[in-house]
Formats: sequence, C-alpha cells, structure tokens
Amino acid sequence: MIILKYILLGIIQGFTEPLPISSSGHLRIIKSILNDSVLSDLNFEIIVNFGSLIAIMFLYRKEIFKIVKDFFGYIKTKDKDYKLNYDYAFKIVIGTIPVAIFGIVLKDLIEKQYTTKMMGISFLVTSLFLFLIKDIKGKKEKKDITIIDSIKVGLFQAVALLPGISRSGATITGCMLGDFKRDTALDYSFMLYIPVSIASMILGIKDLLESSNLNSLLVPYSLSLIASTIVTYYSAKLFINLMKKGKLIYFSIYTFILGLLIFILF
Repeated sequence: MIILKYILLGIIQGFTEPLPISSSGHLRIIKSILNDSVLSDLNFEIIVNFGSLIAIMFLYRKEIFKIVKDFFGYIKTKDKDYKLNYDYAFKIVIGTIPVAIFGIVLKDLIEKQYTTKMMGISFLVTSLFLFLIKDIKGKKEKKDITIIDSIKVGLFQAVALLPGISRSGATITGCMLGDFKRDTALDYSFMLYIPVSIASMILGIKDLLESSNLNSLLVPYSLSLIASTIVTYYSAKLFINLMKKGKLIYFSIYTFILGLLIFILF
C-alpha cells in the first residue's frame, strides 16, 4: 500500500507540475482530505520535483545545450552569433531572482499560516490569470525580451509561491501580458522552472540524505521518481500542444470550479 501511495502521488505531481493548475495546491488538497503520513514527507516532495525537473530538462535538452554552449561561447569569443542566447541566459537568471528573494522571506510563513480556504482563493486567482490571457497571441520573440520583461515575469513567478497559484500559469500570464508570442512564453516559462527546481533540490538534498528512513523508503522513492518523470514529460507535451492552440480556457474553468469547491467545502 505504501508503494502504491508513492506511485499514485508521483503520478499526480507529474501530471499537475507542467500544467497551469498548481501541483503544490493539488498535493495540499489531497493532504487535507487524506491526512496521510506520505503527504507529510518533505523528502517525497524533493524526489517527485526532481522527477519533474528531469522530464523538463529532457524535453528541452537541445535548447538547454545550445543556451549553455552559446553562453560560454560568447564569454570566450564575443562572437555575435552567440549573443542572443547569452542575453537569454542572463534574462533567465534575472527572472529567477524575485522568487529566490520572496522564497527565503516567506517560506516559513506560507508553510505555517497558509490555510486551505486561502488556497481556494489562490485557485480562483489562477483561473482569473488564465482567463485574462486566453485570447492573447503576442508579438515578442526571444530576441525581444527585455530586462524589465524578465523582472515582471519573475514577480509573477514569485506570486506562485502561494499554493493554488500555478507557477506555469503565473509566469505565462506575465509573459502574455508583456506581449510575448505563445511559444516564446512557453519556452521562457519552462526555462524559469529549471533553476528554481535545481535550487529547491540542492537546498533539500542534505535533509534527504540524512533521513533516518531513507533506506526503508528507497523503493517507494525510486518508483515515485520514475512515475513523476514519465508523467511530467507527457503532461508537458500536452500543455505545449494546448497552449499553442490557445486552449487555456480549459484550465481557467477547471481552476475556477476547484477554487469554488475548496472555498465552500473547507
């Protein structure tokens, strides 16, 4: 039963992480309903988030390789052919700074004071975000992203520290309100996810390795990691397809209904 629980929760994490519906919010809902010890396992969150990170990095592996290659290529040669991705890498870093600052300041407060009813309101905010941008197509491409754009999108990502406000939904909203093209917004949103996820993993790895029950949970952890990785990959591809077709209204309706139900029932 323990193994099945970890696999199921890995699947839920994998499915909800790339979609603009808040993976942290969904896990909190399940925790409120089931009050299960698995959901209180912070190491589990590190494991399944790592699975999602693997999937996103694999999905964007060619883009990531080119950004890294061009970044160091420009530092070494100052060749203008490398300049676009050098600037893009810098803007990914800029876009990550707000969530790092707010995460350090607000982490304990969110964990201790953020109620389920408040999370219901957060889902409604996510719904509003997605509704506002559902018909926007935008014009800006990668080369048109400014430092101000990066800061604005970074602030939207910081808002998503609140469970129930989707990280991908918030960052894509910031992008689309900044007149990004849909595919540019998608790519930048996923690029911003990578450093945030890596930082979270690094901060949590020490606690994971020092956990007294690590050996006994090695198999459940491994299976939840695999489940999260596989499901995240296909869920991300689904979201990319729906985003390009302008189908964000589906996620807006879903998070609106979910937010209302939580606000009423809890």
